[in-house]
Amino acid sequence: MLIIPALDISDGKLVRLKQGDFKRKTVYPLDAVEVAVALCEAGAPMLHVVDLDAARMGAPQNVELLTRLVDAASAPVQFGGGIRTIHIAEMVLALGVERVVLGSALTRVESTVRHFFRTLGERCVAGVDARAGKVAVHGWTDVTELEALEFCARLEEMGCPRIIFTDIERDGAMQGPNVASLRALCDHVSVPVIASGGVACPQDLRNLADLTRVGLEGVIIGRALYETLESPAEAFKEFASWKS
Repeated sequence: MLIIPALDISDGKLVRLKQGDFKRKTVYPLDAVEVAVALCEAGAPMLHVVDLDAARMGAPQNVELLTRLVDAASAPVQFGGGIRTIHIAEMVLALGVERVVLGSALTRVESTVRHFFRTLGERCVAGVDARAGKVAVHGWTDVTELEALEFCARLEEMGCPRIIFTDIERDGAMQGPNVASLRALCDHVSVPVIASGGVACPQDLRNLADLTRVGLEGVIIGRALYETLESPAEAFKEFASWKS
């Protein structure tokens, strides 16, 4: 199971939101690039970078910071936030990003979504965020009537190569991942699934371990790395040293 550290950026700073709420934002007194380098040195297989400003504005807003981060990191970077056109996706990939996360763009007409998957292939991943089982878009500000499980199954039919699934109620809450909903998703699709939201300690990884047998590929960890007595890199080492 891949353990992927998250770096959320806003206004050029490293931050975390609780349940996607900008009114509940924590700004960390850390340099994002330095943290990225330290996490790579600690063994991170990939970095998950999210431009929170882009998610609200509809296009990347922290490009200069993203460029420096990609140049400094030795691990591949997965980037999300405001990727709503093929042009923007290709621009971000040209910076050296390994793959982009598609979010709100996935709710467009089917032909457009198929074009994303056909054009980008393995260099993209579907980011499906759910609140009470319904898909949320536009930086989690709008909740649709789309059922998350059926939506994910439909994305697979359209060529989606993998899915990052976030349970919004668990994101930044440090209450553990929603194992039941993740199991239901893994049973519902055949593409790899990456869990996001809720991981607070190595025990949470143990609770997810069985899901690797049904398609769970990895887990994204954010707040737990930044709110410990150790540095984010040392905290990551503790998580990464866990073995099933």
